[in-house]
Amino acid sequence: MTEVQLLQTIGLSVVGLGVAILLFVQTRFLRVVAFVAIVLGGFALVALSIPQMASMPPAVEKFDVASIKDKKELASIGQKIFFGKGQCALCHTIGTGEGRCPDLKGIGSKLTRDFMYESLTQPQAYVYMDYQHVGPPKFFPAKMPYINKKPIELNKNEILAVIAFLQNMSGEEVTVELSEIEAPGSASSASRRGTL
Repeated sequence: MTEVQLLQTIGLSVVGLGVAILLFVQTRFLRVVAFVAIVLGGFALVALSIPQMASMPPAVEKFDVASIKDKKELASIGQKIFFGKGQCALCHTIGTGEGRCPDLKGIGSKLTRDFMYESLTQPQAYVYMDYQHVGPPKFFPAKMPYINKKPIELNKNEILAVIAFLQNMSGEEVTVELSEIEAPGSASSASRRGTL
């Protein structure tokens, strides 16, 4: 018998006992207690009928740097990071303009690669004029976190992949060279063995 089945059995027993007390006992106090037991047992049974899901952190994807063949593939990895580990889509939108932070549609054609890198690693260093907040302050003003520090902690390769994605989805040429992607733990940027 599983734990859920055991709890369902206990819930049914409580409801059954409550019904028996209501039917056969005339003492007002015990009838009130029985009614409360029926209601609580009913809620417990409903709660136990809802499937439970384990809350696990998202799986960390590993990308094989050696398998990246072209810039489109790098941009594809950047898209996975943008919507996954990078948590960019929690605040930013692409094309809808309804997020709590700037819409990134066409950002690759508006900003240089170096500016995007600085904006991701030092987001408060310079606020691009098109993205300055005007009007009444937001109830929860959003400040972009440093994505290369906790809690997001993207490494250089992941940041470059996100930049490649932003350039690619803007229809621009991807300026991130595959030779810039470093193998983890290697000092040489020319080496492309390992995972991203």
